Amino acid sequence: MKDLAARLRRHWPFARRLLLWAFFLLMAWLLFSLARTIEWRNVLATLAGYRPGTLLAALAFAAASHLLYSCFDLLGRRYARHHLPRRQVLAVTFVCYAFNLNLGAWIGGLALRYRLYSRLGLSSLQITRIYSLSLTTNWIAYLLLAGLVFASGSVRPPAHWAIGQGSLQVLGLVLLLLAGLYLLLCAFSRRRVLTVRGHSLGLPSLRLALCQLALGAGNWLLMALVIHTLLLQQVGYGSVLGTLLIASIAGVLTHIPAGLGVLETVFVALLHQQVGRDSLLAALLGYRAIYYLLPLLIASLVYLGLEARAKRMRQKEAGKPA
Repeated sequence: MKDLAARLRRHWPFARRLLLWAFFLLMAWLLFSLARTIEWRNVLATLAGYRPGTLLAALAFAAASHLLYSCFDLLGRRYARHHLPRRQVLAVTFVCYAFNLNLGAWIGGLALRYRLYSRLGLSSLQITRIYSLSLTTNWIAYLLLAGLVFASGSVRPPAHWAIGQGSLQVLGLVLLLLAGLYLLLCAFSRRRVLTVRGHSLGLPSLRLALCQLALGAGNWLLMALVIHTLLLQQVGYGSVLGTLLIASIAGVLTHIPAGLGVLETVFVALLHQQVGRDSLLAALLGYRAIYYLLPLLIASLVYLGLEARAKRMRQKEAGKPA
């Protein structure tokens, strides 16, 4: 039995890479099939036909989502026990989130955080604690919301999918149990540091964990609300939320920056019977412009401002008498 377990551990990295490549190729094939059936003139006409009120509402929900996500590092401020001004923390987190969405977690979520926070005087340990709490906030809230949505049966997988609705509901219950386990550990565990595959995670207090769930869930709900608004409420909000949650985890598995193509493929696969493909694609292109590209443009300007401020601070400190 021990030999079998050792053999499985030895071959697991190869099997995982194989599964990821198979998943990636499946997504690529679905995306190619989708592109061939889309009437791009209709998509552009739908985009051009959005009313100003619809676009303003989507912009407002997107701005609220980015603001809410920027508050993740305010929780990290308390967790890492640093005293940077809140406005600086909000600015850094906004920049990192926008770059994370468009360029991937290693660049936006991690590398940029280390660069900006270290220039503001934080230690590597503090930055690691901030990042780990932000990551946990996002995915613990994901477990909670995905668990609720999947268990409720709001998402109906196509008949040809390997996972049926019953299996998806069971998965939802498992995700809810995991979210509940995290809260129980935060509330009652005497061991305040957990080690998972060589990575240590300090458990926050129950109060901080509940704040994580509230902020993280609010962010996911607002993201889905942007898409729901651009779809002109043609699809139920629960279906949009559930599809977004599935698309997000698919994007993580494929390691494609911004989940480019994955988001669109999953939405069309799950919702094309409820709303036309052209309308779906138009809404998703509008979502990418409003939620991804516009914040990236603003974040780039904010980033230049943060770099200029850090440079002035270094020059000022260098000019001080010894």
